[in-house]
Amino acid sequence: MRWKAFAGCLALLGLTLTPSPAQAHGRDPGRAVLGAHDGWAAAGTGTTGGSAAAPDDVYTVTKRSELVAALAAHPGAPKIIQVRGTIEGNVDDADRPVGCEYFADPAYTLPSYLAAYDPATWGRVRPSGPLEEARARSQANQAKQVVVDVGPDTTIVGLGAQATLHGLTLRVTGSNVILRNLNFSDAHDCFPQWDPLDTADGNWNSEYDNVDLVGATHVWVDHNEFSDGGNTAQPTYFGRKYEVHDGLLDIVNGSDLVTVSYNRLHEHDKTMLIGNTDKPTYDVGKLRVTLHHNLFSDIGQRAPRVRYGQVHVYDNLYVVRDAAAYTYSLGVGVESRIYAENNFFRIPPSVPLGRLVHYWKGTVLHATGTLVSTGGLPRPADLLAEYNAANDPDLGADVGWTPSLVERLDPAWAVSVLVPAFAGPGRW
Repeated sequence: MRWKAFAGCLALLGLTLTPSPAQAHGRDPGRAVLGAHDGWAAAGTGTTGGSAAAPDDVYTVTKRSELVAALAAHPGAPKIIQVRGTIEGNVDDADRPVGCEYFADPAYTLPSYLAAYDPATWGRVRPSGPLEEARARSQANQAKQVVVDVGPDTTIVGLGAQATLHGLTLRVTGSNVILRNLNFSDAHDCFPQWDPLDTADGNWNSEYDNVDLVGATHVWVDHNEFSDGGNTAQPTYFGRKYEVHDGLLDIVNGSDLVTVSYNRLHEHDKTMLIGNTDKPTYDVGKLRVTLHHNLFSDIGQRAPRVRYGQVHVYDNLYVVRDAAAYTYSLGVGVESRIYAENNFFRIPPSVPLGRLVHYWKGTVLHATGTLVSTGGLPRPADLLAEYNAANDPDLGADVGWTPSLVERLDPAWAVSVLVPAFAGPGRW
């Protein structure tokens, strides 16, 4: 109904847009499959998830133990897992919510950690010794509960617009997986590690993402919401924010053939990493990812940051409100080949256009059809020319490939309306 109302408004203007199959289908969302041309995940055999699941392999889950049991049931069989309500990850074995102290090793406390590794006395040396080992054990205790593995031929879908995985990391390691209509919220690390050598001032580094694709292939991530769940106010230690979050959606370790569509990613810093190492051990020829019709709102950086992959970034909406909290959007990493087109940026006037792209040892970027609004009417922008005018070394324009798996390429002016209307849970 939302699409029909919107399409009617466009018709009054003499314009016509048609919904993608992901929006147009009228059947059980758990049985939906990716469209035949909808991005890299449609290549080859396509992505069908658990759509072929037998009735006995359709599960409705409301708590962590049920989710884990459903994922482990009937190995090798396609399955559909329907999430109802909020599933909390930080729980004990009886699904009772617990705090960070539940996972803490007896030899660890944060005050003792801060006292031991204060750079004023410890120096610019990475933490080591019994207290650091106790922190690592504490982190491992939490990981056993909050990191949940997703195997092959699986669809996980939310029932209604409020289905939530809170404090959990879904680690997708299998092939042919679909994640749809879910709210991923606040995958937080209770035991961040201090690294005095991370940047000139040091940093607190945490362990968990809301979703990790780890060596996964043929994955469709569609109509979800990713955020820190409001858990953003953290103290400062050693002059740096005590960072309890890592990424929202990371695609790493040779993952391949992935489509990320119609998602909302917001209020986070390091958002999406495609390729997690500069060393070409398993990523060359992989990390082929399509990002389309996603909303990146109040994101600090990595939207996405890419190494190696052929990544198609089109019809996405980028909204920046706080210039001080913004670093960049497109990260051009080692041997990356980003093909960006018809994206819309809504940014403060104080953000220079050359800042929308960041150099991470990459050499090329294709960027066409971009529109930018700084408060008034949108205007065309040449992201490559703007970057090259403000930075050295220059990036080249030839990425060596042209996307062919595109179901519908919308004009950039329509992105600012389509994406808010249809991205996120409950909006298909």
